[in-house]
Amino acid sequence: MTRRLCLPFVFAFFAAISAPLTPVRGETPREWATANVSDLYQLYQYFHTHPELSFQEKETAARLAKELKAAGAEVTEGVGGTGVVGVLKNGKGPMVMLRTDLDALPVTELTGLGYASKVKVKDAGGVEVGVMHACGHDIHITNLVAMARYFSTHKDQWAGTLIFLGQPAEERGSGAKKMLDDKLFERFGKPDFALALHCDSSLASDQVGCRGGFMLANVDSIDITIRGKGGHGAMPHTTVDPIVTAAQFILSLQTIVSRETKPTDPAVVTVGSIHGGTKHNIIGDTCTLQITVRSYSDEARAHLLKSIQTKAEAISTAAGAQKPLIAISEGTPAMFNDEKLAVRMSEVFNKEFGKAKVIPGEPSMGGEDFSQYGRAGVPILMFRVGTVEPARLERLKKLDAIPSLHSPLFYPDAEPTLITAAHSMIAATLELMKK
Repeated sequence: MTRRLCLPFVFAFFAAISAPLTPVRGETPREWATANVSDLYQLYQYFHTHPELSFQEKETAARLAKELKAAGAEVTEGVGGTGVVGVLKNGKGPMVMLRTDLDALPVTELTGLGYASKVKVKDAGGVEVGVMHACGHDIHITNLVAMARYFSTHKDQWAGTLIFLGQPAEERGSGAKKMLDDKLFERFGKPDFALALHCDSSLASDQVGCRGGFMLANVDSIDITIRGKGGHGAMPHTTVDPIVTAAQFILSLQTIVSRETKPTDPAVVTVGSIHGGTKHNIIGDTCTLQITVRSYSDEARAHLLKSIQTKAEAISTAAGAQKPLIAISEGTPAMFNDEKLAVRMSEVFNKEFGKAKVIPGEPSMGGEDFSQYGRAGVPILMFRVGTVEPARLERLKKLDAIPSLHSPLFYPDAEPTLITAAHSMIAATLELMKK
């Protein structure tokens, strides 16, 4: 016997199965992150297997733009090169910017993961290099998409304007400045706050790190060419040896930090590269050096750069060499986490994760161009997210074998890391934008 279905029932049934997913009332940020981690993990694998170098992030930017649009954001592409800006408005309230970096590193992956990067490209010098997300930017990008998805479906919980920022070329320290120079704040508004998270290979995947004040350093690069007078290696008296001059210069650099810099002002001067000569019995004309300089304060930064230049010129003069060629490439300014914002967010994280899981951590002499937004007048905070499951972290500690960021062996335990990342960023953003 056949029965006729009630038409109202049929319409209601199909309307129900075709309706978009809606948030579960009362769900916590962690419950949402846990429920959605499978989809986020698939997206993470896409970004991990499609890494792109700085200012080459075309596919990465396009995929991010697509995901932000699907979440309901108004998206603008090509800001500052390959940058992406998504805007999600929800009435009157503060403007908060959430930032991710897009670029990968010229590192050949050696993790052995089933989804390890196989990408190879030619660098600026024409040399083929592997490309890998060895700094966790793939986690960062995926998390930004998670933020767009959450806040577009939970508008009852917040008010204001969210800016989702996909920034190029963090690894070269120039992407943030490119976006600011492209009138980022003039076009989209100057945020009241800016947040970013960063993967930390030394923390467990259920931990977060939060600290105010200086967190990362001024970074400057100096290229110096010592110009001597070449000749036969058996007749050094007829030459001005640039390698000997460079050696004296390198030794003199050691006193800049130890004797010229205030002991309470952190500073680093490292000669990372030195090249001179062509053969055993030839004294060449030149010797080139590449130096990285790190500091926190503007005063220490200025003194370091001036002292390096003064010593290079003075030692060249004393050796009878020509005036050296000195090129200073200004890198990133020191990153200063707004102290009031850090206290506020630490309280949020303590409540969400428990005090034992919130690690203040220590400042680093690494660099991050997220600092540029702070220099532009926005209160900023970059907090850290652990990436290694607790049991694996303990094993690696016993072996003294924790891979650092930028290592070809680094990889996050992606699912728990994504849960902690989304949980912490949602909670932080809701604190700033709650109704």
